[in-house]
Amino acid sequence: MKNIGLMLATAMVSAAISIGGYRYIDNRNEIHQPLVPEVNYYHKANLTAETLAAAPDFVQAAASVTPAVVHIKTTYTGSGPRNPIEELFGVPRSNTPARASGSGVLISSDGYIVTNNHVVENASAIEVVLTDRRSFKAKLVGRDPSTDLALVKVDGNNLPVVSLGNSDEVQVGEWVLAVGYPLSLNSTVTAGIISAKGRSIGILDQPRPGNPEGTQGAGTAIESFIQTDAAINPGNSGGALVNANGQLIGINAAIASQTGSYTGYGFAIPINLAGKIVNDLRSFGEVRRGYLGVSFPAPATEDELLRRQGINPGTIQGVYITGVQSGSAAAAAGLQEGDIIQSINGTRVTSSAEFSERIARHRPGDKISLSYLRNGRSSNTSVTLKGQEAAEAIASTGSALRSRLGANFAPLPNSAKQYYSIKSGLVVTSVERDSFFERYGLTRNTVITQVNGRPVNSISELDNALTASRNGIARIEGITPDGMRFLLNFPLGA
Repeated sequence: MKNIGLMLATAMVSAAISIGGYRYIDNRNEIHQPLVPEVNYYHKANLTAETLAAAPDFVQAAASVTPAVVHIKTTYTGSGPRNPIEELFGVPRSNTPARASGSGVLISSDGYIVTNNHVVENASAIEVVLTDRRSFKAKLVGRDPSTDLALVKVDGNNLPVVSLGNSDEVQVGEWVLAVGYPLSLNSTVTAGIISAKGRSIGILDQPRPGNPEGTQGAGTAIESFIQTDAAINPGNSGGALVNANGQLIGINAAIASQTGSYTGYGFAIPINLAGKIVNDLRSFGEVRRGYLGVSFPAPATEDELLRRQGINPGTIQGVYITGVQSGSAAAAAGLQEGDIIQSINGTRVTSSAEFSERIARHRPGDKISLSYLRNGRSSNTSVTLKGQEAAEAIASTGSALRSRLGANFAPLPNSAKQYYSIKSGLVVTSVERDSFFERYGLTRNTVITQVNGRPVNSISELDNALTASRNGIARIEGITPDGMRFLLNFPLGA
């Protein structure tokens, strides 16, 4: 089975575009001409008013949105994106500035534009081009790697804007349009449906050009994507996902692909989350995020973790809390390990991705109401969220964070490093009962190679790496005793 790659949908301007007929290769590796689909031709008499009314019409939506979706062209000097083929073969970096492109959405008539963080990250210059060919130099207002959002500003007046929708009301099966500048083409509109909501794909913590170790935002990513089959390609990043009424419901960010181009799955950041992030960046130049202080399983490991604790994942209608940080907002509200959070402010949450997004919409000092299940009984509580400084102070030392892992470590012998072909590593010498390591299936003789993107060869290096875990979240890479490599995000707080 082929692995499906996840990639941020930014395009290099120099990318070549091939347009023409397609052929496909079947399992026998034989080349065939494409089949011509059977077409039903309807007589004009069959095109009744009812038939025409039932067909989706995106003309007005496309016309209203397209002028406000802009082409963002970025320039990089020194540390910007480079040709992966050159990088593979060790070709020295050229002094010629690199260029890339993406999309953005005008959200105010005076020139505020929302886009993806990865579209403008490390750019030395940002140019914005409108559909009427007007060009502006843009300045970066702020960016948030944890949500892959950024805000840029151009000097202008009476600029076209996109009407904001409500991503909470989006339904699976609903028609949508994706608008952007794929493959450095001019403004392009594609149509599809919403195929899933609350999707976590683990892409925001991955290393990428300009952030090679993946440490910026590592373990802190907030992913609750809207998934769509509207065609999204490299260059669509930062563009608009709109409903049939032309209202903005998401910011296109990534694609799932085996080839690097569209194969049916695109992902957009919900506008209700994006709106909060953008307002923070516009008001403060940074994101001010409220923290609850609870632990819960990462989406990729949730079912496995619950089964190891003897819990049937199908019985958990909500978010299972694996721990509560001492001194946190959650502790003050009386939440306990084993509680199942079922709703936030009256809205049901069915996954950790939805839960993280709902919390991320709030600022420090905001009060939220939670309903939760404890020992089969429903309860409600009110929580006042704390700020990032308070959350980090709770877990200020590496040794305190290390104790939460529930394991002991020793330096990995050089002979073992040679055997595994690695340059760093600590070996797990013992694992405590009911600890995080035990719950995630990490046993004695497991090798830990990196924490939060940092190599670890000693206890002090491990402690220092753990202190880089914002809000107590650790990204741990290693090798199991049977030689399998793994990567785990320990979400130690929200």
